[in-house]
Amino acid sequence: MADVTRDPQTKKTGAVLVVGGGIAGIQASLDLADSGQKVYLVEKTPAIGGNMARLDKTFPTNDCSMCILSPKVVECGRHLNVDLITLGELTSLTGEPGNFKATIRRTARYVDLEKCTGCGTCLDKCPTRNRPRFDVRPRRVPIEDHHKALVDDLIGQHGRTQAALLRVMQEVNERLRYLPRGVVHYLSQEFTVPESTIYRIGTFYTAFSFTPRGRYTISVCTGTACHIKGAPRLVDELKRELGIDVGGTTEDLSFSLDTVRCLGCCSLAPVVKVGERIYGGVRASEIARILKDWRKKATDGNAS
Repeated sequence: MADVTRDPQTKKTGAVLVVGGGIAGIQASLDLADSGQKVYLVEKTPAIGGNMARLDKTFPTNDCSMCILSPKVVECGRHLNVDLITLGELTSLTGEPGNFKATIRRTARYVDLEKCTGCGTCLDKCPTRNRPRFDVRPRRVPIEDHHKALVDDLIGQHGRTQAALLRVMQEVNERLRYLPRGVVHYLSQEFTVPESTIYRIGTFYTAFSFTPRGRYTISVCTGTACHIKGAPRLVDELKRELGIDVGGTTEDLSFSLDTVRCLGCCSLAPVVKVGERIYGGVRASEIARILKDWRKKATDGNAS
């Protein structure tokens, strides 16, 4: 049990109880603490952050959610006027405005918080988290010979360090235009990392793909300037001409269609990028001509 009343002899304690450690609770706690109030932040889970910590991007700006949340979590944990009560649940609230008494039930952690340094040793030794299965054999995923030769050559160039893994993934993705399932399994074995680590890296960066991508990527800028100048019409026209949706790839693997937030050339809006070439001031009526030129290149490249 925890009593958050600071001085029972006075009606107004000057302390504030915030229930819920999501982004709203964290921001409210910081605002109150910065104004001089003593804040008790109660969260029923083991850590603050809430659902925002599970998101990749935020709407509508597409900013990285963890880039916004992480500094606030750290500040909240270090603020002298904020006391975190995790694994806690408000069970009763009595009194009147200015003189409330809250009762909080805390779940046992089986860890002495005064001595905890966050080293993670308890997680490694946890008997409920680590239950070995000796009857399960690891699955072997076949890899094509030329894919294996490519990966071996790149490992020979960059080594098997943690930094080299990302570099090898980048070059494989650039040459094959995606990361095949067999390559992911082979990288997992060669770098001695779980496949989940490779998938976590690959899904965080939009440059990676785990499905085949087209030879040429068509990117339509949807930033403010391009949006005002008619980027949505260009997207619709490309979808009609290619017969795919945004994020899709044509059946002949010639083109993939994407949208990007900004290409950094707002004076040329609206902007379309095909491969490494940028087209400025594009009109919907010009899309068919642009695609005709690139279809010819794709055909000539396949023939050669």
